[in-house]
Amino acid sequence: MTRVAAIDCGTNSIRLLVADVTAPTGASGAGTLTELDRRMTIVRLGQGVDRTGRLAPEALERTFAACREYAAVIKELGAEKIRFVATSASRDAENRDEFVRGVLDILGVEPEVITGDQEAEFSFTGATRSLAGRTDLPTPYLVVDIGGGSTEFVVGEEHARAARSVDIGCVRMTERHAPGDPATPEQIAAIRADIEAALDTVEKSVPITEVRTLVGLAGSVTTVGGIALGLAEYDSAAIHHSRISYEKVEEITTMLLGSTHDERAAIGVMHPGRVDVIVAGALVLLTIMQRIGAREVVVSEHDILDGIAYKAAEGRL
Repeated sequence: MTRVAAIDCGTNSIRLLVADVTAPTGASGAGTLTELDRRMTIVRLGQGVDRTGRLAPEALERTFAACREYAAVIKELGAEKIRFVATSASRDAENRDEFVRGVLDILGVEPEVITGDQEAEFSFTGATRSLAGRTDLPTPYLVVDIGGGSTEFVVGEEHARAARSVDIGCVRMTERHAPGDPATPEQIAAIRADIEAALDTVEKSVPITEVRTLVGLAGSVTTVGGIALGLAEYDSAAIHHSRISYEKVEEITTMLLGSTHDERAAIGVMHPGRVDVIVAGALVLLTIMQRIGAREVVVSEHDILDGIAYKAAEGRL
């Protein structure tokens, strides 16, 4: 058993998982992961990156403040290994060296700025290991990780066999098209056009229409799941592995598209940091489901963080 701290720093949020991971055993080769602490902070590291190409000073400071909090948790729980993975925003930024130095100073590890394909692989591992043997959720899986800057698509069975990352994250789409309060039909059409064009690109290398189970990850998907379940407040255990029908996703997306900022903020499961970006995030999910003909999405709270933890314990990143 290895105690691991996994940190995922994306465009919109930074998240920590501290877990005990056991080595793979038996025919499944899955190993086990026992969660000790899991937390998330909205830092908007990608604020303005799509427009300026640089990480904003205030975004860096918000991220470093979260890192200092996480460093205290990691020290208290005594993690043996720390892996810090940085994704879309820090890949795109001209001043990413400033970000790397700050993280190294606070946590003592250098962030590993991974490619979109690596991001997809970790997401697939984290999301699907706990689904092994489920006869009601047949393979191949399509794991869709709707992040802030990018969305990852990965198809596979026990292991990933095709993956693609495209720049249609919820923050990027929101900043690019600035949907109003509520969004206008023209703004919605512009966002959808970007999503459809990205899906055309994905289909060239990933057989997304051949899948039998769609697994959705990250805050946009889990928020839609929480709304669908009618939760008064966010409940990770209730949301994890819930199955949300296409009709329900369409209903919720339509509601969000027609809502004001205050109406979205009043939704019990809505994190304050997602109020502005959930419109684009839900539209990404709905458009994917329409493209592949998915009748439902399986919502997973296990995602890239779990994948990073598994790989860190195995000494492979």
